[in-house]
Amino acid sequence: MALNTGSFESILAMIVAVLFAVAGVVNLAGRGAVKRDFARWGYPAWFRLLCGAFELLSAALLFGQQTRVLGLTLAGAIMVGALFTLLRNREPFQHLAPALIFSALVVATVALRG
Repeated sequence: MALNTGSFESILAMIVAVLFAVAGVVNLAGRGAVKRDFARWGYPAWFRLLCGAFELLSAALLFGQQTRVLGLTLAGAIMVGALFTLLRNREPFQHLAPALIFSALVVATVALRG
């Protein structure tokens, strides 16, 4: 059975959803490095929780066919903010790379919806 563009888009959307769900849980759990990063970037403590909640919301929206566009829009906005933060703070490439991969996956999913 061959994968068509719609099937591949759905699979990619599920991968993005899982990645955003994991990121959301990591931000909400706020282990040491996560808390330190948000503080170092100048964000208040509650902002980490807001980011985690938005990441989980994006993941949930991505799972639904009817809500996927909204989920991709939210995921894209999250990644714009993340990339802005990382670039503004001149983070090293190993910190920037995961955000670039997440962003590329969001863009690829949007392109496949096309």
